[in-house]
Amino acid sequence: MRVLLIEDDTVLGAAVRDQIAADGHSVDWATRLDAASGYLGVAVYDLILLDLMLPDGRGQPFLRALRVRGDVTPVIILTALDQISDRIEGLNAGADDYMVKPFDLSELSARLNAVARRYSGNPNPLITLGDLEIDLAARTIRRGGKVVPLTAREWMLFEALVQRPGQILSKAQLEERLYSFETEIESNTIEVHVSRLRKKLGHDWIETVRGFGYRLGAA
Repeated sequence: MRVLLIEDDTVLGAAVRDQIAADGHSVDWATRLDAASGYLGVAVYDLILLDLMLPDGRGQPFLRALRVRGDVTPVIILTALDQISDRIEGLNAGADDYMVKPFDLSELSARLNAVARRYSGNPNPLITLGDLEIDLAARTIRRGGKVVPLTAREWMLFEALVQRPGQILSKAQLEERLYSFETEIESNTIEVHVSRLRKKLGHDWIETVRGFGYRLGAA
């Protein structure tokens, strides 16, 4: 999952960024709304974490503008504003969740994953596909009852395909989901991850659609 973090507090922002990365997600961090708009103009995100008090404006109008133009990216507000009226305003502006600072980073991870699952169309974190048992919350896969060890990138790639069954994802789309702007990507990175996943899960689970990309296989 690729996350856009909009937070001007450098200490909190670094902690949240590191937590998201440790969970195996890619993250871009903007400290201003204008920088966030720039990111949104060139990348597609699975989720946005939004502070409400930024140096160049408030988060609520920014969020309303996203929704008005049809952007349905899930948004979790992270803010020190703890009044009921603030919560109501944030949710009415189009937020999917609202967390008051200070908050526990583990709870943030759980809420982030829960919101992402709802938007993927499958709120149940447990999925069974053939001999694979997939736990989206725990980020684990069992094959024949045994845990299949995956790297963070391998999990992110397979999760992207599982959440879009039947849909072809191009190499560029997968790179965008797996890596932030600061990450250097080698030309064959996706192919390497796909090859390793096939060795661990079985070759039929990821189908190559020549000239287009990859999709969850018929297995």
